[in-house]
Amino acid sequence: MEQPILLEKIHSPQDLKALPEEDLEYLCEEIRHLLMGTVAQNGGHLASNLGAVELTVALHRVFHLPEDQIVWDVGHQSYTHKILTGRVSRFYTLRQEDGISGFPRSSESEYDAFIGGHAGNSVSAALGMAVANSQKGNGNTAIAVVGDGAFTNGMIYEALNNAGRSGQKIVVVLNDNGMSISKNVGAFTKYLSSIRSTSSYFHFKDGVEKVLRHVPLVGDSLVQAASHSKSVIKHLFYNSTIFEDLGFSYFGPVDGHDLKALIQVFQRVQQIQDPVVVHVQTIKGKGYILAEKNPGAYHGVSSFDTEVGNPDTPSDDSFSCVMGKHLCELARQDGRICAVTAAMKYGTGLHHFSSEWKNKGRFFDVGIAEEHAMTFSAGLAASGLVPVYAVYSTFAQRIYDQVIHDGSIEKRHVVLALDRAGVVGDDGETHQGLFDVAMLSNVPDMVIYSPSNYRELCQCMDEAIYHHEGICAVRYPRGSEPSIPSKYLPDGVEYGLFGPKDAKKLLVTYGRLYGEACRVAQRFEERGESIALLKLTQICPIPSEWIELMASYPEIYVVEEGIQHGGLGEHLASRLLLMGYQGRYHLRAVDNHFVPQAKVDHALKKLGMDADSIEQWMRCQ
Repeated sequence: MEQPILLEKIHSPQDLKALPEEDLEYLCEEIRHLLMGTVAQNGGHLASNLGAVELTVALHRVFHLPEDQIVWDVGHQSYTHKILTGRVSRFYTLRQEDGISGFPRSSESEYDAFIGGHAGNSVSAALGMAVANSQKGNGNTAIAVVGDGAFTNGMIYEALNNAGRSGQKIVVVLNDNGMSISKNVGAFTKYLSSIRSTSSYFHFKDGVEKVLRHVPLVGDSLVQAASHSKSVIKHLFYNSTIFEDLGFSYFGPVDGHDLKALIQVFQRVQQIQDPVVVHVQTIKGKGYILAEKNPGAYHGVSSFDTEVGNPDTPSDDSFSCVMGKHLCELARQDGRICAVTAAMKYGTGLHHFSSEWKNKGRFFDVGIAEEHAMTFSAGLAASGLVPVYAVYSTFAQRIYDQVIHDGSIEKRHVVLALDRAGVVGDDGETHQGLFDVAMLSNVPDMVIYSPSNYRELCQCMDEAIYHHEGICAVRYPRGSEPSIPSKYLPDGVEYGLFGPKDAKKLLVTYGRLYGEACRVAQRFEERGESIALLKLTQICPIPSEWIELMASYPEIYVVEEGIQHGGLGEHLASRLLLMGYQGRYHLRAVDNHFVPQAKVDHALKKLGMDADSIEQWMRCQ
């Protein structure tokens, strides 16, 4: 394809409105070309964005942004929106440090109405905007664009229940591609399938209204009368939709790649003052055959060759894959073990477990429903099974209440496999796994492990499954294990202490940063300087004897790849203070701010958590 021509003219939605209608199809081709080239170079969310091109163009063609507000759910389908709202010239910086975010961010553009890194929040936010618009009397429209996968999230239904009876001007666009991240699951998926296959009622309804309105003198009255008796018509021809029962007007299904049809339905919806649902059917990965055939694998990708294809499923050299394969080995020996995921089968490495155990009732993908997954796991545990719930650290933030109420109080034995713990990288603030330690370490009787290599990961999974009651968490980073010299490898799964006991400095850390700490210790030793290194693998609870051990050193340096407030470093400081420690205590953690997108190694360097920065910090104290 030639270099983009039409895109050079698009600096705002107003420029899009000025394009001749016959140019819109060509514009969509240019957008897909740009999406493919940029995501192949930078990584990102590919399949979902390829499927939402025409839908996004139609929305910007009809509605008036930024006065009208679009809330994207999940925000990883918003790339075309970014391209059409003045960011095409910077789109090459997508997901790069100091570049365009992979998700909507109000600080990035006035056209980004609301953040969208986690699923399920759009209707709630859009309803708040709709109410505000009503109070201001500005006539603006609040629009929530929701992927059908997000409809497995309970928050959506709470919001729909309120929005449908609100009487507010809110438009919910259901982008139905039959997928979430993994293949969509659950009763709602079957329900959407029934709507897709039976559209006769909606054609009938539109036809009846058109005929009645042409009846002289009484046409509008007849339409109004028919609307009051619509339940009778529905049950004759079709059993209504859940959306209409909740109070929405329903339009669809609409072909999500038919620009003319999309524009027409949005123009019609624009005139309605009450809650509306527009059901749009799209093809995830549209325009790239490899992504169309395997959209789950092309949901989120690293840089890849578009000719060859290189879907970003976890490689064998990753914590995720090692965990998934080890869990398979344990499950072959123990029939109680089962696995649970919230639409992240590939990302968490559970595709191995799924292949082996799904048809035997031991693998459960509940969709994007993290809270449900936690309580469901507690229910499995209450009946004698041993569920391992694999979830990204950032999404585990959603399950805090369920962990406490449904898991911890009655000590339900659930193992949380917390993937992507620590700095994640290019997805930025919404996806960094920096809060799990501070969050979970405050839960009574919680046990948390943080292995630094594959061997420890397997050992920690064994310990969590077989040697503890109640909830246990094993947290580990994205990607491969760091290089750790053999002389610094602990024997057990609790802690390892290396170096002279009479050293003046004690360096303490856990997880991925242990590799950096080992390099620091080596440098001190090479210069003949005394240093001890304490590697914690079980980071909660911390026994009193470990605190006593730490207190024997005059200077303690703790480095933690997590948020400072409530993190391990502050817990250790509190325990040492209560013990009456008189030495010097130094803590380096994420100083209570959100970490923006950047490559992991560069992000760690900026946070002062690479070996060079740690060494310099220790020498300057």
